[in-house]
Amino acid sequence: MVRALAFDVFGTVVDWRSSVTAELERFGARYGVERDWPAFADAWRAGYSPAMDRVRRGELPWTRIDDLHRGRLVELLTDAGITVDDAEIDDLNRAWHRLDPWPDAVAGLTRLKERFVITTLSNGNVSLLTNMAKRAGLPWDCVLSAEIFRHYKPDRETYLGCAEILDVAPSELMMVAAHPSDLRAARDAGLRTGFVFRPAEHGPDRTLRRPAADEFDIMADDFGDLADQLGS
Repeated sequence: MVRALAFDVFGTVVDWRSSVTAELERFGARYGVERDWPAFADAWRAGYSPAMDRVRRGELPWTRIDDLHRGRLVELLTDAGITVDDAEIDDLNRAWHRLDPWPDAVAGLTRLKERFVITTLSNGNVSLLTNMAKRAGLPWDCVLSAEIFRHYKPDRETYLGCAEILDVAPSELMMVAAHPSDLRAARDAGLRTGFVFRPAEHGPDRTLRRPAADEFDIMADDFGDLADQLGS
C-alpha cells in the first residue's frame, strides 16, 4: 500500500522553461537587451547537473541550488556581455522561486492530498520550494529537499531519507516524476514509481518520448489521471 507521494518539482509540477523564459524577457525589456531568451533558459538549466557533479566530486562544498543557479547565471550574463548589479542578479535568480504550475497541477495535488501525504522531493532548496508553493498555491503537506539530506537526487540517500522522515517504508512511498532517470533511481532504492508525461517541458522543438508502458508502477498523462489511477 502506498501511503505517501513524493514529487519531483521542476518539470513535473511546474513549467520551468516557459516561466524562466518569461522572466528573462521582462529582464531584457527593462535593460533594452535582446537575446534568444528560450536558449538562454535552456543553457541556464543545463548548468545545473554539472554543478551538482562538482559538489559530488568534492570540488565545491555542499551548495544550495539557489547558489548553483546564481553561479551559472553570472557565467551566462558575462558570456552574453550583459552587465547588471548584484541586486538585479539576485532578483533574476529568484525566477526559480516564481515558476508557474502546469494547468493540472494544483487541482490534481488537491485531490491526491485527500488520500495521501504529499511532499516535494526536489533538488531545489527549502526556501525556493516554499516560496514557489506559496506563490503558486501548491498544497503540499510538507516540503522536503535534497538540502535536508545533503545529497542531491539521484543519490540513494535522498529517497531513503524522505521515507525515513515521513515514517513510512520505502515501498510505501511513491516517487512521482516526469523524468525516467529520477524514477529509476527511486525504484532502485525500493520506492514505488509514478511517471507523469510532460511533453512540453523542453519546448516545441524537443520531442519527448514516453518510457515503456510497463517500466513504472503508474503511467499517467497528467495529475488528474494520476489521481484517477490512485483512487483519489
